[in-house]
Amino acid sequence: MTPEARRAQLVSAALDLYGSRSPDEVAVEDVTRVADVSRALFYRYFSSMEELHVAALGNVAEELIARVALAGEGPLEEQLSAALDVFIDVVRRHAGAYVALLRSGSVVSTGETDALVDGVRDHIVDLLCVRGGVPDPEVLQLMTLRGWVALVEGSVLSWLEAGEVPDRTGLRDWLVEQLFAMLEVTARRS
Repeated sequence: MTPEARRAQLVSAALDLYGSRSPDEVAVEDVTRVADVSRALFYRYFSSMEELHVAALGNVAEELIARVALAGEGPLEEQLSAALDVFIDVVRRHAGAYVALLRSGSVVSTGETDALVDGVRDHIVDLLCVRGGVPDPEVLQLMTLRGWVALVEGSVLSWLEAGEVPDRTGLRDWLVEQLFAMLEVTARRS
């Protein structure tokens, strides 16, 4: 196996484990067992569990950035719905990692993981600015978009913890409506 493939295998094992327990409960032994490799091989690719956490959580952040997009065609509401569907799909598949990324005080919360989260947030705000035709948003517009992204993150986190209630479509539609309502309030103040 190539070094890149082996490293990816270890990251994949960590993400699999995050599906059933929080990252702070995952140990080197767990990862090596799932990946079917030795402890020595683990340490050839990662100096610590913290380094593996950052790599695994980085994969989730990269997937969100790569997959969450606005088509640029069609009604904005439909594009937002499609982008939120993708966001929810990725988050649901990596729920343990997502929760760890967003939970302050998490053992995996570091400057590096905070930068990963900020990268996803900035990506979504940039998409909304470009698609909304506002490449240079005013302060209140930018605050509104950043506030909506925080609402999406917190709502999806609560939704996962509540056992996916309301249903996924209801959550998505509510989030789209929230953005338009927030933008309406902001427009009245501009």
